[in-house]
Amino acid sequence: MNYWIHGYNKTEMNRLDELRRRHAAADEGGGPERRERQHREGKLSARERIELLLDEGTFEELDKMVTHRCRDFGMEDQVIPGDGFVTGYGYIHGRLAYVFAQDFTVFGGSLSESNAQKICKIMALALKNGAPVIGLNDSGGARIQEGVLSLGGYADIFLRNTLASGVVPQISAIMGPCAGGAVYSPAITDFIFMVEKTSYMFVTGPDVIKTVTHEDVTKERLGGSLTHNSVSGVGHFMASGDAECLRMIRELLSYLPQNNREDPPRRPSTDPVERMDAQLDTLVPQDSTLPYDIKDAIHRVVDDGEFFEVHEHFARNLVVGFARLDGRAVGIVANQPAYLAGCLDIDSSVKGARFVRFCDAFNIPILTFEDVPGFLPGTAQEFGGIIRNGAKLLFAYAEATVPKVTVITRKAYGGAYCVMGSKHIRTDINLAWPSAEIAVMGPEGAVNIVYRRELAAAADQDGVRRQKVEEFRERFANPFVAAERGFIDDVIEPRETRPRVIRSLRMLANKVDTSPRKKHGNIPL
Repeated sequence: MNYWIHGYNKTEMNRLDELRRRHAAADEGGGPERRERQHREGKLSARERIELLLDEGTFEELDKMVTHRCRDFGMEDQVIPGDGFVTGYGYIHGRLAYVFAQDFTVFGGSLSESNAQKICKIMALALKNGAPVIGLNDSGGARIQEGVLSLGGYADIFLRNTLASGVVPQISAIMGPCAGGAVYSPAITDFIFMVEKTSYMFVTGPDVIKTVTHEDVTKERLGGSLTHNSVSGVGHFMASGDAECLRMIRELLSYLPQNNREDPPRRPSTDPVERMDAQLDTLVPQDSTLPYDIKDAIHRVVDDGEFFEVHEHFARNLVVGFARLDGRAVGIVANQPAYLAGCLDIDSSVKGARFVRFCDAFNIPILTFEDVPGFLPGTAQEFGGIIRNGAKLLFAYAEATVPKVTVITRKAYGGAYCVMGSKHIRTDINLAWPSAEIAVMGPEGAVNIVYRRELAAAADQDGVRRQKVEEFRERFANPFVAAERGFIDDVIEPRETRPRVIRSLRMLANKVDTSPRKKHGNIPL
């Protein structure tokens, strides 16, 4: 009897049918009804998200047939290939990237021992091959039926997040619930994206909080995208929907190197290197108490005016983000005079420190625009630890060995002058606009201290004070004393900023700087 059909025997045909059945079961996930429920809630499915994230047709799935091993609570009758996680690799802008996506239609995207191992495998491959890892989170948390096995899976992931930190970029997108222990993997990663109205993160939910502390709070207010992007600072980006979130991830990766051994990608630019902008000459008001938007300076200096802001809604007195100069990616840190006068406070110090350390880890030059009157005063700041938290930003700048260029646009007062990329903490090139004021404090405050006795004895205190303020401003509230000392490399016309910064970065392209040999520093956490 002939068992061969078109080159296959019946056994092989049966196995092909079984293979196709298993693939189809994995593709179906929790089924069309649950996928439709995702769509009604404004969310894409796990596979739809991966398709939008990666270059078309490049996704290669791994561990598609993995299943859970739980045999308690009737779980032996609920086995779906893939076990609620889609993992694999593909390409973004033609560059390798690893991805895992939690499928909420299968067991609520809960973490099991099996799918935790899938994530760990992906992360191990990313480390071996030096490519980013992107996690698309949409999960009900640990799989209760598996008990400690699920918890152990989380810990395995946390360890790999930590080992990969500073080696390959790690990006988390919160595209649904993320609660309990699950929040700590995204928290260790470099950037967290959240989606309005559909994503939330918290350690303990509203029901537990109401029971324990008697606080009545909604999920959105407790851990929604707006809360974490504007209040807690846990989130870095906020998108209006899944599609925009995935587009933003692709944009972020266009600025980042694949790993800590590579330089950031360079993109051809038609924006002339020598382009000057006369409007910068009048950007800073003559009255030093008046605000202006530092983003106007950033947009006028960088390539094509494109600035990809990070942490836009949190600690708005400090602006951080990515841009390009001469086609090369740079990280930008800038005081924002339009908010809290650009003072450094607890939140902005932590925000800036984390960003500076990321740039340093991944070989991204740092450009600083400085206009800072000092650290924000008040008991709330002192009791909250402004000393410890302000020191984080100082530590980050001093530790960084990438090319560093600082442009002082106006105020550079007190300890904040030292912190914001001053020459004294290994900044390579320091430039100042003629409007720069570099001093221990502003003229009014300085006169009240330096001339306290003279003012007290004067018949016309107001007149004497005005005279002394003008004298102090003329003597110290300018960049020339610092330039004479070599603390400023040059005082430039504002319109010259773009070409001068680009020339500086070109000169620093092969910079090598080192720190004393040690395991790691002890940043004041």
